[in-house]
Amino acid sequence: MFELIALGIAGGSAVYGHLKSRDFSRQRLRYTRVATSPGVSGIVAGVGVALLAGPVVALLPIVGAGTAVALGAGVGTGVALGVREE
Repeated sequence: MFELIALGIAGGSAVYGHLKSRDFSRQRLRYTRVATSPGVSGIVAGVGVALLAGPVVALLPIVGAGTAVALGAGVGTGVALGVREE
């Protein structure tokens, strides 16, 4: 039962991170140097978020490292797609 709850939380955080980072990078980062390399900026953002979320999810009882990885993947893809949508 707890595994399904953790899976739902991980999926929800990935979708939320993707949507918010795509909107942010589309509106705010449009004219910056980040927009010149969407693939690299997406990877850097995704890895950074996963590293920052790792210690936070380690303190929570239900979620684990998979949630941090899913959030990082969601943010990374959101940044990469948001930069491409000009």
